[in-house]
Amino acid sequence: MSESYTSEKVLFVDDEPNVLKSYTRVLQSKFSVHTALGGEEALKVMRESGLFFTVIVSDVKMPGMNGIELLEKVRKIYPDTVRMVLTGYADLEMAMDAVNKGDIFRFLTKPCDADSLADAVISGIKQFRMVQDSRDLEGVRKLKEGLHGTLMAFTRLVEFRDPYTAGHMDRTANISAMIASRIGMDPDTIEGLRLAALVHDIGKIAVPSGILNKPGSLSEAEFSIIKTHPMVGAEIFETLVTHWPIQRIIREHHERIDGSGYPYGLKDDEILLESKVLAVSDFIDAVLTDRPYRRSLAKEKVIHLLEQGKGIKLDTECVEVGLALIREERINEDLYQQV
Repeated sequence: MSESYTSEKVLFVDDEPNVLKSYTRVLQSKFSVHTALGGEEALKVMRESGLFFTVIVSDVKMPGMNGIELLEKVRKIYPDTVRMVLTGYADLEMAMDAVNKGDIFRFLTKPCDADSLADAVISGIKQFRMVQDSRDLEGVRKLKEGLHGTLMAFTRLVEFRDPYTAGHMDRTANISAMIASRIGMDPDTIEGLRLAALVHDIGKIAVPSGILNKPGSLSEAEFSIIKTHPMVGAEIFETLVTHWPIQRIIREHHERIDGSGYPYGLKDDEILLESKVLAVSDFIDAVLTDRPYRRSLAKEKVIHLLEQGKGIKLDTECVEVGLALIREERINEDLYQQV
């Protein structure tokens, strides 16, 4: 399907009314055509109409404000508008002056047939769209980088309070990304999951250090306090504006598909897939590392525990991928040395 340009507003500027009428007649089916009789009127139209013109095409030789002066002003006031010159006085010196002062996208000569003029305007519109798309992508990149930096700062805050979780959230993020990739999640969803995993234990900043670092088993009351951390973490990011469900993933990472998890006891399809991935990744890293209350477990024991929980507490597909990654040595000492 061909691109449509009918909504793109194009301003033609000339001191001859008949020329402007001809532009409207031959091009109004292709673009939203507007006209101005001279440079001063063009600036007035642009200023008072409230419209944004994607392309402006101006004659050069006009009484009062000539085309070069006009396009120089347009360049300063409306820098995103693509500027073109169409004139019957096409000498090289004038062309260079127009290009240098008005940053001209294209220099056309009269007479210019309708097809050539339309093609030139379409090229200008495409140039405009390409620049805008590039800016949008750069804006998204900077937003993501800023969000990533903010979340990493939260990660370090948790680790400062709880040395036993040093690197835990980073490793969990890496494992989550590997599992998510294997089960076919798209790159953008994986990115959101990775960011959520980087801060999934942020709620532990509300748990007293004495409980976090207690070497023995926890009392029922102490474990109740620990169980609040997914909700606290979700509340911390309540005002976070992003299309990724980061808050929900944090809140659900301790839910289990049989309903035995917390904080809400959600079951199976009630749990977001990203949350299921994180639950498996979190479990894998937890049992492969030393904790205040126990030493890390051998790989064979980890595999046994995953098999035991598969389809009961943890999602079957996510567990199977996690097991494959362990058996393939993708989750190994190298991963833990990276952090």
